[in-house]
Amino acid sequence: MTDPFGFLKIPREAVPARPVEERLGDWHEVYAGQALLPLVSRQADRCMDCGIPFCHTGCPLGNLIPEWNAYAAHGDWRAAYERLHATNNFPEVTGRLCPAPCEDACVLTINADPVTIKNVEQAIADEGLRRGYLTPRPPEKQSGKTVAVIGSGPAGLAAAQQLTRAGHSVTVHERADRIGGLLRYGIPEFKMEKSHLDRRIEQMRAEGTLFVTGADIGGAAGPGAGAADPGAGAAGPAGSDAAEGRGGVAGTSAADLRERCDAVVVAIGAGERRELPVPGRALRGIHQAMEYLTCANRVREGDYAVSPVTARGRHVVIVGGGDTGSDCLGTALRQGAISVVQLDINPEPGPDRSEGEPWPVYPKTYRISHAHEEARGCEGRDPRLFSSATLRFEGDASGRVRALHLTAVEPVARSPLAGTEHVIPTGLVLLALGFSGPERAGGLREQLGLELDERGNFARDAGFAAGGGRAPGVFVAGDAGRGQSLVVWAIAEGRAVAAAVDRYLTGSTCLPAPVAAHDRPMTALGRMRYGEF
Repeated sequence: MTDPFGFLKIPREAVPARPVEERLGDWHEVYAGQALLPLVSRQADRCMDCGIPFCHTGCPLGNLIPEWNAYAAHGDWRAAYERLHATNNFPEVTGRLCPAPCEDACVLTINADPVTIKNVEQAIADEGLRRGYLTPRPPEKQSGKTVAVIGSGPAGLAAAQQLTRAGHSVTVHERADRIGGLLRYGIPEFKMEKSHLDRRIEQMRAEGTLFVTGADIGGAAGPGAGAADPGAGAAGPAGSDAAEGRGGVAGTSAADLRERCDAVVVAIGAGERRELPVPGRALRGIHQAMEYLTCANRVREGDYAVSPVTARGRHVVIVGGGDTGSDCLGTALRQGAISVVQLDINPEPGPDRSEGEPWPVYPKTYRISHAHEEARGCEGRDPRLFSSATLRFEGDASGRVRALHLTAVEPVARSPLAGTEHVIPTGLVLLALGFSGPERAGGLREQLGLELDERGNFARDAGFAAGGGRAPGVFVAGDAGRGQSLVVWAIAEGRAVAAAVDRYLTGSTCLPAPVAAHDRPMTALGRMRYGEF
């Protein structure tokens, strides 16, 4: 166990990021090259071994946080690494990208600063990798069952890895030209270098998972359709080309894929982007955030020498105050924007929990991302304008946006406040307004018999079966069924849907199911259920 009095003797100390001026000069992660272990081991010793670890409630994966904190505190990195992977397929991803609701649920948060759980998680994952603990875990025997996973984001990858390890022949179908979904093209390199993703994909290949890229299942075949992701054909328990053909062929109909496979997991994410229907929206220089981030990531992948949508030499306005907007902010600063402003329609949060968000609920408090810190270092102020809404865009003679007209809004109805309209000059506007469920275009929904629920997501029962089982053998996981959410929820759903598919195929399962499809984060009015189905 950790020092039972460690939390009284040791203050919270987060791992420091690299200096702002240094990291704005490259695309490496903000913590790249930092010495983590001495600090992390000391911070892990603050874990108080409380009788009821509420950090488990904050984490839908049910991570064994006190256990791997204790191992990290004593420098037993192999044991810490094994306990970390007992509940999480990709801890190096969550350690970098998850906003750590577990820390807000830490018992210490009641009257002190929580344990630096996220820093410890990343340090364990990285140290285990450095020591060579990341090895393939292929199944001991094959079930003879085939599963197609549509989508290669965190939910799809987690489901595929669990099902492959259970002995099923699994092929992951990805519409893009590389595997990874939003982890590949939506997350900037400075938040997670893609080498971590590539390493996991290689592990999965070695375990037997097959990958097909350029595969727009249910839609038209895109560029490179039918081409296997490099290296995919060499893996798999049933050979290469034959096994891949059984798993799914790029550009085919979803109905044909279902006929050839024993089960299908739909994990295409929530890609239906929200729009901003105001005058001037059609002007050049106004782009969806994901279009902008994808171009920037393709530069890092070597596809472009220079991004076709760049912030260099422009005044940038980001419409949307969430994580995607923050990612756009950090990207624009690295590309050489003259200035960046981020608009948030919500009022500025306070520094403390509100009465409606008691511990251990994840509260809406004033938070500073690394990108906000970088903007402060460049311009000396927070780049966000709270309680602000866009009225219209103004263009120049060539049809390019040159200004944004905005207004302050009142906090509840978000209606404009008279006399507050003003103008911001801009040459690039990025719309980071979130998503409203899975994409509607294409024939995937019709061909698989999927239905939409009241929130616009693919309907499913508590056991992830599509349409309550009205589409036999089809399951829905991740943001496609939950709606836009956190990476930790996507991985939890991927693990849980794998258990549901394994049970459907074999009649029983030993795979863990950390959440049910309708579970939600804890609120003041209810609690998250860890469902059995």
